[in-house]
Amino acid sequence: MSNDLTTLYKGKHLHLVRRGTWEFAQRPNISGIVGILAVTDDRKLILVEQFRPPVNANVIELPARLAGDLADARGEALADAASRELLEETGYAARAMTQLAEGPISAGISDEILTLFRATGLTRQSDGGGDESEKITIHLVPLDEIDEFLQSQREAERMIDLKVYSGLRFLR
Repeated sequence: MSNDLTTLYKGKHLHLVRRGTWEFAQRPNISGIVGILAVTDDRKLILVEQFRPPVNANVIELPARLAGDLADARGEALADAASRELLEETGYAARAMTQLAEGPISAGISDEILTLFRATGLTRQSDGGGDESEKITIHLVPLDEIDEFLQSQREAERMIDLKVYSGLRFLR
């Protein structure tokens, strides 16, 4: 298959492109996507919840962000993007970010690559909640209660991002 791309549509935050006969989405101006697996010293997993218009539902997720999407953050290291997002979304700062895995999020529809980090040495710095455009709820879930928590969220008609389950694999 050719590496040549044909742009079919350009939106502000999303492009639709074609490579050969395959059509897929691209995000312009990002250098990657980071996900953060953060567990406090008292063994609570930090999850976030926010409304996601594409699925028209609240979604329980690992803290995550697009890297390099802001003009003042172009070219930043992925670990730095992960640290910045963890603090912004959850209010926790990490002493260290360790890369755990990297791979496509949905290889059939997008060229996005997620890099998953483990955050350690967490200290609470603020209330978190995201920036002024976000309404993020933070969940601190004891690891020994995670299965029950996720089940209760599904029963409350919230969606669970599959990256939560993938992240739990690294903790078990």
